[in-house]
Amino acid sequence: MKILLVHNSYQQHGGEDEVFASERDLLRSKGHEVVEYVRTNDEIRVYGIWNRATLGLRTVWAWDSAREMRDLLKLEKPKVAHFHNTFPLISPAVYSTCQEVGIPVVQSLHNPRLICPAATLHRDAHVCEDCLGKMFPWPGVLHACYRNSRVQTGVVASMLMAHRYLNTWEKQVNTFIVFSDFYRRKFTDAGLPPGKIAVKPHFVSPDPGQAKGPQYYVLFVGRLATEKGVETLLKAWERLKKVPLKMRGDGPLQDRVRERARDSSYRVELLPRLAKKDLLVLLQGARFLIWPSEGYYEAFGLVAVEAFACGIPVIASRIGVMAEIVQDGVTGLHFAPGDPQDLAAKIEWAWSHPEAMSEMGRAARAEYEAKYQPSKNYEMLMDIYCRAIASQAAEPFAS
Repeated sequence: MKILLVHNSYQQHGGEDEVFASERDLLRSKGHEVVEYVRTNDEIRVYGIWNRATLGLRTVWAWDSAREMRDLLKLEKPKVAHFHNTFPLISPAVYSTCQEVGIPVVQSLHNPRLICPAATLHRDAHVCEDCLGKMFPWPGVLHACYRNSRVQTGVVASMLMAHRYLNTWEKQVNTFIVFSDFYRRKFTDAGLPPGKIAVKPHFVSPDPGQAKGPQYYVLFVGRLATEKGVETLLKAWERLKKVPLKMRGDGPLQDRVRERARDSSYRVELLPRLAKKDLLVLLQGARFLIWPSEGYYEAFGLVAVEAFACGIPVIASRIGVMAEIVQDGVTGLHFAPGDPQDLAAKIEWAWSHPEAMSEMGRAARAEYEAKYQPSKNYEMLMDIYCRAIASQAAEPFAS
């Protein structure tokens, strides 16, 4: 099958880029011909006056991307077009181009941008759903939720309003992919047709295998920011000075973490970003992973699944996707989000009960083998493509 993969990458490499590359490589390994249409936000750095002046308009309707997409579709004639991110340089305009030539559209929803201008459902250190169900998401503009700018948030909000008015997502997308039942419910509540939403989690490849060496520390991997639970984690460690903690990441709280790491009374070590193979080695040396995000709905949690692949249990906040992926008492433990005392109690119990945590680690490995292996993911992806192709054949022109 010939498949077109489409992605707008950000200036800073992130999880969406990794998923795009992993799925591309998986499809090629199975013998499919994969055509790519990729734009990057690095283009904006070298924009001239005209391109900068029209960037807001092209975020709503990118006529340049639509023109390039039309030429590519006529040349390559793929069976299906799978979009990962279209913001801001590709825009939803390309869906209509696919519809013009009868190519079914699959859209992965890596974040909640369709229902939140900031794409986070988070504001002022708490979950925020103020824009859900609104034709024009004015609360996001009022609070300058995107990049702390009312103007830039207004551009995103205008894009959302325009395409809601045009019914773009309902008419021109055959199938949406979300990564958890939690987000399936969120997007359904926001108005997306439930019959068009398929749940397909991410996968970990290559398989790192069950950890076999000594496990002598606790691990946090993620952005060093308040919504990621870093403040709560550091407060918990005031009660856990005998337990070694390794933290890998960077972000606005990096100096705070570095200061804590320099204090010899705390057993905290700050590590830089690592290549994936080095991260997996780091995971295999941990007794368990801490996933403490709060006031924030994680889109998925690839690092937790990577921990599962290594047979490492996870202690996670009892909220959203985290509560769905980590089964309390089975593949890890839950704690009350934002509660350092409860987190400290769960970590202290886990550290002092290594046999119970090893059992959870084996259950986590079994969870990976059942849900997050490449072979299982490939089957799910092909089923989604076939559904999209069949729906396009049944209704070639959305009305």
